[in-house]
Amino acid sequence: MSSMLNLWVVSPDTRSERRYDAHTTVEQLKGKLELVTGIPTSSQSISVLNSEEDPRVVANLSDDSKPLGYYGLRDWQVLKVDDLNPSISFTGQLTDVSQVDKFEISDAEYAKRQDSVLVYKQRHKVGRFAPKTDTPSPTVSVDIPIGSRCEVESTEPGLSKRGTVRFVGQTKFAPSGVWVGVEYDEPFGKNDGSVQGERYFTCKPNYGSFVRPEKVKVGDYPELELDLDEEM
Repeated sequence: MSSMLNLWVVSPDTRSERRYDAHTTVEQLKGKLELVTGIPTSSQSISVLNSEEDPRVVANLSDDSKPLGYYGLRDWQVLKVDDLNPSISFTGQLTDVSQVDKFEISDAEYAKRQDSVLVYKQRHKVGRFAPKTDTPSPTVSVDIPIGSRCEVESTEPGLSKRGTVRFVGQTKFAPSGVWVGVEYDEPFGKNDGSVQGERYFTCKPNYGSFVRPEKVKVGDYPELELDLDEEM
């Protein structure tokens, strides 16, 4: 059975997931935690919380000579590391901004400044100041001629879905990308060449389908003849 423990380590400035051997002594652990939390070993007070969701203190690692296993630690408990002398190690001051002087400026004064990010964006027409354009994004070139015979990739082993390319281009039912409209030789499709009221080509119901270009192979694919002698 593995002696490694998965534990959360939290301190006033840090939170991380760590793995420690259950045979590690508290003294050895403090040396490792100093590198993680920045709190000197001599100033560490380590308590064990039941879990992140249940912050009850279940143990205090007060004996430096004892291994972690002595305290019955289990996976995903929390090692809460407090600093007994924060004035020396500056613990907690990294995240405390209450003593920082704040520079504030009104929106009107900010708009008058010539060295602001706002002015830079206006000058270079960046972000919301960029010129509006209705030019559609360029379509991807696809070398699949309309009218060519094709075979469409199928997820069913041994099934060949052959047909004729009837449409290549962008559609209204998808926000972007090129679609290939195929009229199948057999009723493998889902439509008659129209989707959501928009017609792209015409074929018999359930003979039409739209697939991505990478699933279409163009070539000399004749219609497959059904062997009626095998039918009962």
